[in-house]
Amino acid sequence: MLTDKDRIFRNIYGFHDVSLKGARTRGAWDHTKVLIDKGPDWIINEVKASGLRGRGGAGFPTGLKWSFMPSDKRKEDTGDKRPSYLVVNADESEPGSCKDREILRHDAHLLVEGALIASYAMRAHTCYVYVRGEYIREREALQRAIDEAYAAKLIGRDNVHGWDFDIFVHHGAGAYICGEETAMLESIEGKKGQPRLKPPFPANVGLWGCPTTINNVESIAVVPEILRRGSSWFSGLGKPNNTGTKLFQISGHVERPCVVEEEMGIPLRELLDKHCGGVRGGWDNLLAVIPGGSSVALVPAHECQDLTMDFDALSKVKSGLGTAAVIVMDKSTDIVKAIARISYFYKHESCGQCTPCREGTGWMWRVVDRMARGEAEKSEIDKLLDVTKQVEGHTICALGDAAAWPVQGLIRHFRDEIERRIDTYHASHREAAE
Repeated sequence: MLTDKDRIFRNIYGFHDVSLKGARTRGAWDHTKVLIDKGPDWIINEVKASGLRGRGGAGFPTGLKWSFMPSDKRKEDTGDKRPSYLVVNADESEPGSCKDREILRHDAHLLVEGALIASYAMRAHTCYVYVRGEYIREREALQRAIDEAYAAKLIGRDNVHGWDFDIFVHHGAGAYICGEETAMLESIEGKKGQPRLKPPFPANVGLWGCPTTINNVESIAVVPEILRRGSSWFSGLGKPNNTGTKLFQISGHVERPCVVEEEMGIPLRELLDKHCGGVRGGWDNLLAVIPGGSSVALVPAHECQDLTMDFDALSKVKSGLGTAAVIVMDKSTDIVKAIARISYFYKHESCGQCTPCREGTGWMWRVVDRMARGEAEKSEIDKLLDVTKQVEGHTICALGDAAAWPVQGLIRHFRDEIERRIDTYHASHREAAE
């Protein structure tokens, strides 16, 4: 259980002053120059030692990702005169995910300070924050924080920290695919938001062909506190390989939906009972949980009893932590219809570049939609599962996987329910015919 003294986000609910003055009273921008004066190698090594893994879904080690960016010496040795960039992914279009918007609304200075430190560590003088198209007020709140930082000479040219740094807010247009890092780069460049083939990877050829790192809002916002309090403090929280704190977003059939900061590896039941008042109708009324946003497979109730919320534990039950967007479904849920609705979302949001995704997402949705009504044949269940395997892992980006995994989870755990409604549908039509 996380204690108040270990919380990084101290104004996640907006109860306190969101201005620069208020942020400073909570510890933001405290001794930032001291941290920067320790050098980029020290910063990257501290982030590595903390065990911080990306909070945007993939869980890739953040410090390791930063180390892929070319150093000044490497650029000098190779004659590379290209600038480096940091891009912050604030697109947050994953259904169920709503943590980054709270950071932008109420604790934006943590992000601005983190962007300065991260950019310095990667030798970047410019950062772009790509904000989801629907996040109007969040974009305005972030811009106010940036303007305050410029006015106080915390960022900008000749700032008090000695590292020239500019940060720009880029407003998206509401396309889910632009949450994929290379599609985001395409969008910032003014092109259609479609993922790029990799390699080359962004750390080598990213924004405008220059070295670029893309990080999630939460991944960047926690960095200043990690450096101030030490990597051993952060790595002492959570579980091995799943360290630190995490913003969990719980929605669906709970008494009190919320966004809350907790330790990585907290038991799911404790998370729901402590912060959300429990499952609606009690724990025995739980049907299933989607633990990481709509793109991961559901976990049925019987596997949730001792489930912990971390990358490794959820991987073992063939799901994922994702963004830690926990969608709770009680026994009133039409589970097949729910997955059909998710399938429609991915069909709608596919950019259409890859044939397996362009054709497969629509095909999967149509079949699951018929199954929800019972109009399918039982033989189609295995055919549907086979098609998900043809989509999964065969597309340029992970949207194909995101479309396949919810359907795979449905078939894995609720095949009996699909078969039952198929039997019911056919029985009713036989009776009508007779």
